Amino acid sequence: MNEKLSYSLSGKRVWVAGHRGMVGSAICRQLEKEECDILSIGKETLDLRNQDAVLNWMTKEKPNAIFLAAATVGGIYANDTRPAEFLYENLVIETNIIHSAKLNNVEKLMFLGSACIYPREAKQPMSENALLTGPLEPTNEWYAIAKIAGIKMCQAYRRQYGCDFISAMPNNLYGPGDNFDLESSHVVPALIRKFHEAKEQGRSNVEIWGTGKPLREFIYVDDCASALVFLMKNYSDDEHVNIGTGEEISIGDLAKSVSNTIGFKGSLEFNPEFPDGAPRKLLNCQKISQLGWQAEVGLEKGLALAYQSFLEAS
Repeated sequence: MNEKLSYSLSGKRVWVAGHRGMVGSAICRQLEKEECDILSIGKETLDLRNQDAVLNWMTKEKPNAIFLAAATVGGIYANDTRPAEFLYENLVIETNIIHSAKLNNVEKLMFLGSACIYPREAKQPMSENALLTGPLEPTNEWYAIAKIAGIKMCQAYRRQYGCDFISAMPNNLYGPGDNFDLESSHVVPALIRKFHEAKEQGRSNVEIWGTGKPLREFIYVDDCASALVFLMKNYSDDEHVNIGTGEEISIGDLAKSVSNTIGFKGSLEFNPEFPDGAPRKLLNCQKISQLGWQAEVGLEKGLALAYQSFLEAS
């Protein structure tokens, strides 16, 4: 058996790049169950876009393993209106960290991608081999291209230098630590904030962007973190790994579920002038399932936990 397939985090210095973000903070919570030393540093101290600074910090701190969760992220509107930022910042962050990891002989690196890497019209559910088989969804292709580059960079460093760098692709994430800014947030936090404010203000209706018809798969962020740590310990191969629940819901039904969670009694008004994005995004998670991992938090429970975290942060 390849010894790389079993990697112990016990006693290791583990850097969570992007530790303040929703995924990064969830990874830190998950790593508290492991006997490891968690390394973290804020962007006010270390600019991940600065190659020399990243290399110098990593040379000084000597992490054994890295979870690369740092990224510039956002929903459809943010992706569509800030394409240069999404392409440049994600490319340079992942390039700096992956290359510095190689120079510092980091034992293992996990690169976090996104389900938007797959073609807009990919066969559903989308399996790992659907990558690069067709055109991307135009509204987030800049972010997708950056994430695809990260996957390929991990593969290239594995093939040329023997680096144990792996990649994982989760579907739509939500939960504690989410971004609730309506101009840059993803759909779940945007809906939570909209319905909460409508309830507080006694409004009779809430506008939902798009038609409500697209189908999406959502995974609670602590489930995702559990999968990432599981893969870090149990997976070592060229191909990226999908992370999801195997269940999908229309945006319209999601909006109704969020409305029920919050207790909003008014009506929902869908605005088709806003883009829907890809018609359907469901991941084939057979690979990680066969490795022995599956999601535990259902959507109803997850939405309740996400709303509670929103209230605590308000």
